[in-house]
Amino acid sequence: MSTRPPKSVPKSLSLARRQLEQWRRGQPGRRRLPADLWAHAVTLAQAYGLNRTARTLGLKYDSLKKHLEAASSEVSDPQKVRPEFVELLPREVMPGSLQCMIELDDGHGATIKMHVKGVRVDDLVALTRMLRDGRA
Repeated sequence: MSTRPPKSVPKSLSLARRQLEQWRRGQPGRRRLPADLWAHAVTLAQAYGLNRTARTLGLKYDSLKKHLEAASSEVSDPQKVRPEFVELLPREVMPGSLQCMIELDDGHGATIKMHVKGVRVDDLVALTRMLRDGRA
């Protein structure tokens, strides 16, 4: 199997290959790649494909695949990725309808502040329960 890079290589892949080669030359013997180099390789694999990136960077296909899968599972885990802003549109806004500020604190340093206008009390109760239970 050839480890030579293909002839037409995007600049970001060829730059990453040079960075990896430079890192490898500076290491005495065989060392594990640092996490930041793996993270960069994963980003490139997402953009250019797993096989092409592994071949160009001189990485083992299976190792890059494991790092790519691990990165994908971290992003898809709802416990790790939380939205910073959520907009909830009311069913209908009635004159003189409820308007309030809600602040929820989970006791571990995370706080949610909301300015709510034009929703019913039962919708606020349901929203608060969902936030408290981690379902929102």
